Amino acid sequence: MRAGVGPIRDGRGTMNDGTTTLPWLVIRQDDNGNRYRVGRYATRAEAQRIADSLDTHGHKQLYWVERLGENTGSTRNGTVR
Repeated sequence: MRAGVGPIRDGRGTMNDGTTTLPWLVIRQDDNGNRYRVGRYATRAEAQRIADSLDTHGHKQLYWVERLGENTGSTRNGTVR
């Protein structure tokens, strides 16, 4: 982190110090098939931990982890929200 300056939030709740890469995404799909990005993470393990914790809540949503740029499924209108 730069001296005297706190982390920068990118507007999606993730932090970026200008050099950190957050290539792992947690994606949620609701029971209507709509997909949303839940968050971005530095490691696959961190992203999987979040996805697993959300998945244990017993909702109808499906959570999974993808690497940025490796969209493995079709999305509504071609984008993940």
